[in-house]
Amino acid sequence: MKATWRINMKKLFAVLLAAALLVCLFAGCNNETDPADPSAATAAPTEAAATDAPTEATVDADYGAWRVALLTEEGEIDDQSNIQAIYEAGLAWCEARGVAYTYYAPTETTTGRFNSMVDQAVAEGCNVLLMRGRTFVDVIKATADKYPDVKFVIFDVTPNYFGDFVLPANVCSAVFYEQLTAFLAGYAAVKLGYRHLAFLGGIPRDTIRYGYGFVQGVNAAAVELDVQREVAVEFAYCNMASPSDSRIAVYLNNMFQKKGVEICLGCGSFITPVCEAAQKVEGTKVIGVDCDRAPVLDPLYGEGITLTSAVKNYAAAIGAILRDTIENNRWRSYGGKAATLGIISGDDLDANFVVLAPSTQFSDGKFTKEDYAALVAALHAGDYLISDETAIAPTVEIAVNYYGNLD
Repeated sequence: MKATWRINMKKLFAVLLAAALLVCLFAGCNNETDPADPSAATAAPTEAAATDAPTEATVDADYGAWRVALLTEEGEIDDQSNIQAIYEAGLAWCEARGVAYTYYAPTETTTGRFNSMVDQAVAEGCNVLLMRGRTFVDVIKATADKYPDVKFVIFDVTPNYFGDFVLPANVCSAVFYEQLTAFLAGYAAVKLGYRHLAFLGGIPRDTIRYGYGFVQGVNAAAVELDVQREVAVEFAYCNMASPSDSRIAVYLNNMFQKKGVEICLGCGSFITPVCEAAQKVEGTKVIGVDCDRAPVLDPLYGEGITLTSAVKNYAAAIGAILRDTIENNRWRSYGGKAATLGIISGDDLDANFVVLAPSTQFSDGKFTKEDYAALVAALHAGDYLISDETAIAPTVEIAVNYYGNLD
């Protein structure tokens, strides 16, 4: 296991802090919902802070008393995706304040090895552990009660995956409002002139929120432009198939070359076959998720192939959580709870936890940066109603063709 400390040794004698609240919806964690249904963590993030939060920040934080670590599922942190985004967000925040920061990667992917990573991190003084993904559900079950003074923050895992296990006071489950970031991407695509769109998800319960949010964003823009009769979305999941499965390639080639799909949102690793199919048809585009995909996809598949990405702003989320935990003494706002991370500001786009990628191809006369800012302000004000329902498809005025699972 690799453990490389990154420490800024310069003492920070004075820190001017804003009284910053992490504004997100906290939901109870002892949930009766079917574990296969992620809807319990998809409630819209209304502006509501924990009632027991102090009103002022602690201005004399003891940064030397804290050590933050990221635990990964794989051996590397340069995956150009979620793990790299989490690592870099934590590193930037900690280095700026002289907080010790490192990461631990497994030498083998077994439950016992992951548990031993926690043991090692705690033994070496780590008291805030960041992690992502379902792999760490069993790890938290096995170790959180063992280390009650250590803060565990797990991203992108709804409380339903924990089953009957009630999150203890030292665990926070942080879930991004994926419907909302996908809504932004779908809305932008239609405003930018695309009329025949597609969505390709992975396992339904893991990607359904992206899919239904995307459909609602496409619909909202189409209605505003009064082109709903011209707009259609082809909607499918790959389920447990590999991205290299020939059935996926056949499906996507048919979508782009025969059905005339102009742009497709691809979830996770399935963005690869989407790009491979899209590059065969001039002028077609793709939409990524989680992180800004253009820096990776454009060099591989053609400059400008990535129209935008529906981004989880880990920098804002991790900054808010670490700030409240280390500087503001507000961990109790998170402990034992699920936080749904969405839009918390109508005017500071960078403060929001879900955003469009900086590389988004805005266009004068269609959809500009100013139009995007206005959309965010409208969403923050509650001017759009976005359904969080996952049991049934959203009601829309556009045509949506549901193909189910391709595997």
